[in-house]
Amino acid sequence: MSIFETGMLICFGLAWPLNIYKSLKSRTAAGRSLTFQWAILIGYVCGIIHKILYSNDIVLYLYIINLLMVTIDTCLYFRNRHLDREREKKL
Repeated sequence: MSIFETGMLICFGLAWPLNIYKSLKSRTAAGRSLTFQWAILIGYVCGIIHKILYSNDIVLYLYIINLLMVTIDTCLYFRNRHLDREREKKL
């Protein structure tokens, strides 16, 4: 287990709940990048695969928790994009 890998995942893990809250409150996908979301998701999946195959330790759970939070935020992106389109139709 690397203390630096753990620190990175904890820092990212602290940031995602704030991002989820912002997505919930703003109700818009403006300024969001789906490409960025997918890149982060793929990165966490790669980290999980690496942990399972080569370095199975407790840090695996941090990857899983972060992956779940990014997945939630990505789902909110699609919800907010739908809300944006609905608002545009009403104009």
